[in-house]
Amino acid sequence: MILRWFGRKKPEDDARKPETPDRSDHAVPPQPAPSVADDAAATTGAAASKTIETRVVSEAEPMSVPVSHPIDTVPVPQPLPSVQAVEPIIDEPPPTKKGWFSRLKEGLAKSSSKLTEGISGIFTKRKLDDAALEELEELLITADLGPTTAAKVTAELARTRFGKEVTAEEVKGFLAAEIAKTISPIAQPLVIDPARKPHVILLVGVNGTGKTTTIGKLARQFRAEGKSVMLAAGDTFRAAAVSQLKIWGERTGCEVIARDTGADAAGLAFDAVERARAQGVDVLLIDTAGRLQNKAGLMDELRKIVRVIKKVDDSAPHTTLLTLDATTGQNAHSQVEIFRDMVNVNGLILTKLDGSARGGVLVALAEKFKLPVHAIGVGEGVYDLRPFDADAFAKSLMGLNAD
Repeated sequence: MILRWFGRKKPEDDARKPETPDRSDHAVPPQPAPSVADDAAATTGAAASKTIETRVVSEAEPMSVPVSHPIDTVPVPQPLPSVQAVEPIIDEPPPTKKGWFSRLKEGLAKSSSKLTEGISGIFTKRKLDDAALEELEELLITADLGPTTAAKVTAELARTRFGKEVTAEEVKGFLAAEIAKTISPIAQPLVIDPARKPHVILLVGVNGTGKTTTIGKLARQFRAEGKSVMLAAGDTFRAAAVSQLKIWGERTGCEVIARDTGADAAGLAFDAVERARAQGVDVLLIDTAGRLQNKAGLMDELRKIVRVIKKVDDSAPHTTLLTLDATTGQNAHSQVEIFRDMVNVNGLILTKLDGSARGGVLVALAEKFKLPVHAIGVGEGVYDLRPFDADAFAKSLMGLNAD
């Protein structure tokens, strides 16, 4: 099936293109660190650029190139072209509540089997003594629940059941209840502020955590709620990411703001916020390039995107979501620490729980950072990213059935 995008684009101005920021890992020539003047130039250039291609006839057709004005001039607002509405194309039936629990339990099977088999091995016709508690604590730590959580739940188990004979099922039920208590405070839905037009959501994270796919799935959810949504392809150095976001735009009926490969990501974000504001869009989802948390230049570029967005709306981005790959285990802790300090992350999305035996890391993250976990992903399907439910997660992690 050939995916096609239709629309119009305006003639380009004669002014110069904005500068492209330093991206050493994409074979871009080194550039000096961004200064205040650089930010101003990128911002005014982005403000002037209204030739954003949001519909293309084919992937081979070149996209419009952004232009900018000199720093000391104020760009004249240009009228926005009309955009033909696109009907969403979602060919998967939504799961029932019971169906989602089954999907979650199946997705966490690798994590739960490690825990349940270990618990069954420890508690087979055995009293709860010091040796059993020590083995259980070690098991919870190796399952990535973290030493703090492991010590806390085993201490509570000892307080109520020490010296008594316990079964594996009793221990699993107890642990599920204690884990649910730990993660319930951070299981919060992603709320869109209707007073903001748009509510700007910035997606950040390292390479391979599923940011672009997550954006598409979030767009599907918001569209199902009746909200208007715009997508911004801010991963400008990866053509595949732009193409992927365009496909999600077609599937969900969302306009996609995109530019040529290698274009200035900050300028694109600026234009997207302005365009979404002018059109009264409810939600703007901005994709960003994956970056390693130890690459200072790339992290500086991410900070620049945030600064430039604030030039349009000083309260934006209203939500900054960090996507985390569950398969990374304890490395997720360092990612949260660095991204949170860099761009004020205020929400988490955990992906790829279905491919990992380290799903317990979500519990450790909740205990340590107290950041809201808005959603979890257990597959590639459009409905496989769902709001985080603490009780369902805890029971699935222990291999228990729903009530």
